[in-house]
Amino acid sequence: MSQDKKNYQEKVINSPNGILVLLLLFILQISTVIVTFQLARGGSLMALFGILGIIFVFICWFGFFMVNPNQGRVLQLFGKYVGTVKNTGLRWANPFYSKSRVSLKVRNFESGRLKVNDMNGNPIEIAAVIVWEVVDTAEAIFQVDDYEDFVNIQSEAALRNLATSYPYDNHEAEISLRSHPTEISKALRAEVQDRLEKAGVHVIESRISHLAYAPEIASAMLKRQQAMAIIAARKTIVEGAVGMVGMALDKLSEQKIVELDDERKAAMVSNLLVVLCSDESASPVVNAGSLY
Repeated sequence: MSQDKKNYQEKVINSPNGILVLLLLFILQISTVIVTFQLARGGSLMALFGILGIIFVFICWFGFFMVNPNQGRVLQLFGKYVGTVKNTGLRWANPFYSKSRVSLKVRNFESGRLKVNDMNGNPIEIAAVIVWEVVDTAEAIFQVDDYEDFVNIQSEAALRNLATSYPYDNHEAEISLRSHPTEISKALRAEVQDRLEKAGVHVIESRISHLAYAPEIASAMLKRQQAMAIIAARKTIVEGAVGMVGMALDKLSEQKIVELDDERKAAMVSNLLVVLCSDESASPVVNAGSLY
């Protein structure tokens, strides 16, 4: 099995320059026709060899092919892989070689909007853009049936698997699809590259192009996001308020500004927490003392 895999590795070969072969074949064609005509007029049996030479030169004319920039030609002889030609311009090879075109240009693939469930089971819509190129023409031709279709299907499969591995959103430090685009792009690229390695494809870049909750739960999840954001903000406010209250009590005690018993400390803590945690600005009431 490993030997078969090795046979599919790309082997770059050089083919003769087509311009030079064109001139050579033109000279041979004229020469063989003239010689054969003269031998045939003299009644020599050597004219048969001249006719065979004309047929041979005629067959050689079918060996020309063109290699465009950023393109490779995979050569096969009766089903056996011979090599890949990447030299641009007019080239010549054995007329019996089959010559398959493989584009080496950088290409984009944009998936459709897929509806999947994230790690928390919430239905979401997600799409991605994959930038890729062929780096091994032999694997692209022989390892898969249609490498372009293979890229499309495997990219969408990798995107689905990625979406189920992360939550859509998370207010904690965990990685989520919405809040960590750089990490998600790296994970998606690794996932796609692992699937396309066998097809001789290199993934240059991958990124999420569309991400949203499914329409049927979008409104409910928006309320949930707002509630989670409020809870997270309140948690931070309370933690800060408790710290400030403790600091205020410690300063009062250290500097001996006022002596407070437990009851007055509790009242002070209550008042400070109300002031610090309130949504509106505090309206202090100044006690000016009693009239009597």
